[in-house]
Amino acid sequence: MKHISELRKHGLFDARVPRFTSYPPANWFSEKVDAECVHTWQATAPKDAKISLYVHIPFCRRLCWFCACRTQGTRSDAPLAPYVERVLTEAQQMRDGFSNGVNTKRLHLGGGTPTILPAPVLDHLLTGLNDIWDFGALDEFSVEVDPTDVGPNRLATLKAHGLSRASLGIQDFDPQVQQAIGREQSRDLTANVVDQLRALDVNALNFDLLYGLPYQTEQTLSATLDAALGMEPGRIALFGYAHVPWMSKRQSLIPSDALPAPEKRLALFELARRTLLGRGYVQIGIDHFARPDDALAQAFFNKRLTRSFQGYTDDSAPYLVGLGASAISTYPQGFAQNIPVTGKYAAQVEADQPAMWRGYVLTEADHMRADIVEQLMCYHAATLSLSQRADQMILSSILHIVERFGDAVSWDGKTLTIARWAHPLVRMIAGTLATEQTEQADKRTYSAAI
Repeated sequence: MKHISELRKHGLFDARVPRFTSYPPANWFSEKVDAECVHTWQATAPKDAKISLYVHIPFCRRLCWFCACRTQGTRSDAPLAPYVERVLTEAQQMRDGFSNGVNTKRLHLGGGTPTILPAPVLDHLLTGLNDIWDFGALDEFSVEVDPTDVGPNRLATLKAHGLSRASLGIQDFDPQVQQAIGREQSRDLTANVVDQLRALDVNALNFDLLYGLPYQTEQTLSATLDAALGMEPGRIALFGYAHVPWMSKRQSLIPSDALPAPEKRLALFELARRTLLGRGYVQIGIDHFARPDDALAQAFFNKRLTRSFQGYTDDSAPYLVGLGASAISTYPQGFAQNIPVTGKYAAQVEADQPAMWRGYVLTEADHMRADIVEQLMCYHAATLSLSQRADQMILSSILHIVERFGDAVSWDGKTLTIARWAHPLVRMIAGTLATEQTEQADKRTYSAAI
C-alpha cells in the first residue's frame, strides 16, 4: 500500500480504539442509569413512535472460538423454550412503557444462534411478539442464520412470519482457518442454505466475513471471496477479527502466533476491498459492501446511512428496543443495556422486574459529538452545523485532529474530510473527538484500529 509509512507514523498498527457502533461506546455505560429513567423515556415517546425491535437469542450448539459476543453453549433444547417465555414477558413489559402507542417498523433476531430455536418455539416467539408489538406495518424482518444449525422447518416458519432478509455467518471457507477458529462450515453446506432461502423467496442476503484470522493469507481470503461472491449476496460485512482473549476466554484456543501482523491485516482488507469493488459492490463506511441497488447502498448514496450496534443500517427509527439477555436499547435520550447473564436476566423478568443492567444519558454535547462521529464512520467526512462549530470544545477537538493528523485530513472551517489514503485512520480520528473518558478507558476493551 502506497501510504503504509504514513499510516505507521500515525500509529495505526498499534492503536486500540472503539468501533463506534454507538457514541459513546458501551464501556461508558453506568449502573447509575436506572429503569425509572428509561420508563420516562418510553412514556414521553411521541404518539405511534417508530420502533425497531432487536431480540437476542444467546444460545449456540457450539461456541466458535473467534466469537466475543454474549453467547451460551447448549447441547440440549431444554433452556430454549423457557428463555423465549422470559423474552415475551419482557416484551410486554417494554411495550407497556410506550403509553402513546408504537409503529413497529423492523424486527431483527440476533445472537448467538437464533436458528437454534426449534420451529414450534420460533413460531411461539414470533406469534407472541406480533401480538404484543403488532407487525402489521413491518418494513423488514431479518434473522442471523447459522448455516450449520438450521433446517427447512425452521426456515419455513421464519418465512411464514414474513422473513425478508437473512444474514449468514461465514467468516472464512478455508479448512485450516476454520479448524483454527473452531468453526467448520463448508461452501456446499452454505450454498445449500442459500438455495433454500431463495426457494422461499428470501432474496435479500447478507454474508459476514472476517479478515485477520489465524493462517489466513491473501490466497485463502481470495478463494473465500470467490466462493462467497459466487452465491451473489446483496451485502457483505467484512469485519476485522478482534483478538481479545482477556475478554473472551475461548479465544485463548486460537494460536496467537498464527495471527497475521497488523500490516498484513491491512493488506488482507485491501485485497478484499479491491476484489469487492471490482465485482461491482459499493463500499459502505469502514467494513460493509453492497450491490448498488441494495437498500444499504441507496441509503449511502442518499446520505441516509446510520450506524447502530448491528453495524451500518438504513433504519431511520429513533427507538431501538432490545429484548433478551445483554440486549441494548437505543432512545433519543440515551442507551439501556440488559443484564448479560442469562440466568440473572430470567430471574429478574420472572420477578416482574426490569431486566436493565446499565445505561447512559446523552447530553447535548454528546448528541453533537455523536453526529460528527457517525458522519465520519459512514462517509469519512463530517459537515458541522452552526451550533457544532460554535461549541468551543468541539472546535478545539477538530483543530487538534488537524494538528495531529496533518495531511491525512482537511478542514475548510465547516467540513472535516479524511484523505482517501488515510481512511483506515477513521476510528482513531473519531476517537480523538471523544472526551477524555475514552482516553481513560481500559484500551484492552477495544479492538485493533485495523
